[in-house]
Order: sequence, then C-alpha cells, then structure tokens
Amino acid sequence: MTVMEQRGAYRPSPPPAWQPRTDPAPLLPDPEPHRVLGTEAAAQADPELLRTLYAHLVRGRRYNAQATALTKQGRLAVYPSSTGQEACEVAAALVLEEQDWLFPSYRDTLAVVARGVDPVQALTLLRGDWHTGYDPREHRVAPLCTPLATQLPHAVGLAHAARLKGDDVVALAMVGDGGTSEGDFHEALNFAAVWQAPVVFLVQNNGFAISVPLAKQTAAPSLAHKAVGYGMPGRLVDGNDAAAVHEVLADAVRHARAGGGPTLVEAITYRVDAHTNADDATRYRGDAEVDTWREHDPILLLERELTARGLIDEDGMRAAREDAEAMAADLRARMHQDPVLEPMDLFDHVYAEPTPQLREQREQLRAELEAEAEAGQSPRPEGALR
Repeated sequence: MTVMEQRGAYRPSPPPAWQPRTDPAPLLPDPEPHRVLGTEAAAQADPELLRTLYAHLVRGRRYNAQATALTKQGRLAVYPSSTGQEACEVAAALVLEEQDWLFPSYRDTLAVVARGVDPVQALTLLRGDWHTGYDPREHRVAPLCTPLATQLPHAVGLAHAARLKGDDVVALAMVGDGGTSEGDFHEALNFAAVWQAPVVFLVQNNGFAISVPLAKQTAAPSLAHKAVGYGMPGRLVDGNDAAAVHEVLADAVRHARAGGGPTLVEAITYRVDAHTNADDATRYRGDAEVDTWREHDPILLLERELTARGLIDEDGMRAAREDAEAMAADLRARMHQDPVLEPMDLFDHVYAEPTPQLREQREQLRAELEAEAEAGQSPRPEGALR
C-alpha cells in the first residue's frame, strides 16, 4: 500500500463532545443598524439631550467648514474633514465622563473639540506647529493619531492599567473602516477581550479607506460582526442618527465601566467631503451617491425630530447657528496670527530624560542657527532662541 493510499484509508476518530466557551448569539449585532430618530423610540429620548446634540452638530459642521477654509488659505497644511460624520464625533465625546479617555484618529478633531480641547490647539498638529498642540492629560484626550489604528492598542493598554489600579476609567477609541484592515486593530480587540479591558471601539464606517471601498476591504457581513471572533459584543448603529449613536455608545460605556469588558460599535456614516484637501473624491465616487447621503444628513435628521416634537423653534436654531459663527470667527482670528516657532522645541518632550544623542543633536542645531543669525543669513525674531 502506498503512502497516499495509507493516508486515504486513515479515518480519525470523532472528537470528544465539545461545548463552545462563549455563546455567539448575544455577541452578534442586530441585522439592521439601530435607529432612534424618526421611530417610536424617539419619543423616549431626553429632550435636553437632543437639543445639546443639535447645538454640537451645528457647531461641528461650522468648525469643519472653517477648518477647510483655513486649509485653502494656507493656514493649515492639511485637514481631514468629518463633515457628514458629526453625529459620531459629538456622541463619542459626550458619552464619556471626566475621568475617561478619548483616543482619536487624525479625522476626529471635532470629537477632540467637543471633549473640551481648545479648537486652535486641536488643529496645531495639522498646522505643522507642534507635536500635538494640547496637553493630553488636561481633558484626557490622547494625541491625534495619523498612523492607522495605532491608537487602539494604546487605548487598551491605558484601560487595562486603570483596571489593574482599580481606577474608574473607560477608554473610547475611534477608528475608520480602513483602520480595521490593520494588524493593530486585531491586536487591540484580541487583547481587550482576553483582558476584559474597559474599552469601547467605535468604527466610523464611511464607506471608503481614502478611495478603497469597503467591499474591497472585507467580506464580513458587517464590521460589527468581527466582534464575535474576539468574544465581545458587536453593535451596529446608524452613524448619522445622533440620538442612536449616543444611546449605543452610552450602553457600551456603562457595560465597560461595570466590568463587562469591551464592545465593538460600527456606525454606518458617510464622508461628504474629500478624504483631505489633497484628495479628488470624484475619481472614485459620483455626485449622485453624495447627494443621496446629504438627504440623510445628521443635522437634518435631528432638526426634523426637534421641530416635529416642538422642542426647538426658529429662535433656537438661530441661536445655535450664531454660537457656531462666534466659534468660527474666534478660530479664524487666532489661526490668522503667525505662530512664533522655536526650532529647539523639536527636542523637547521626546524623552523624560534626553539621551546623549538627542543632546548632541540639539547643540548642533543651536550652533548652526546661531551661526546663520550672526552671518545675517537667517534673521530670527527676538526670543526665538532660548
């Protein structure tokens, strides 16, 4: 008998009875995205919360428009707009308590501002002026993360450490659909579930990883379904329904705070503007697609609900717009002021104790700048060199 024949004749004995460690049914997301606005559930929504969400959405839309204009005027190097995704941004910031942490991606400047960070400081990184622009500890907001998904393991590490210390802290990590294709996404979710870390993962599925559509990134029924493989609940929500996003995220935060472990939330939304000012979105999507999503605009959906229930009138909407204009005017005025740049800042806050190599590089740059100044080649403003 040949080896192949021997292999073909082999019949393994049946495995012993085995029970799955986790019943996947409770972890599976609903077949349709959860919605509140325009449904019977909207009648149960807190009117004050709805008005607060609306004010933040209007303010956020104006913030996106102003930041985009500043980019065109050369005041920002780049700006990844979140226009159309404001409901996700605002809800993510508002569901957290003061002691909690937000871990944003580069597109989440609006969430950072809604969390309390100064609008100018939130844009400093995109201006090329400073490493981050704000103190992460002040409002418990991690630095805006440009590499895809690397903020997710950071969130898990912080949340796990807080749990070990007995601190009442939940971390909410934001990522786009493109980030779910990265290894950091897998590692973060796997460790969070194994350690039962108090983390909420919010995936803003806007349909494209720059120009790559979702269908070319994954064959899963939804991104929320990926949660089952890690042993955590997956939730699917209409990302343009501010009330629904707030409700789902609030549930996930409470679940994490109570020791229930992490949750993966997929919010179905849409990026109305281009990926950044360097992107030509017409090369990979048509106007008809964008126009369809404009009819499902987060501000429009909430405005309809508020007016239908008599919770806001023209004066209330005007007040929200005026507040947004005041914010934009202040942002515009301060961003038009030229910053005083200090080259030596390149070496600050790299290490708690500078390495010998860093000290050597610092002194080398200082000597070069002083030599240029003495030769009259590079006049420097008073106080620019310490």
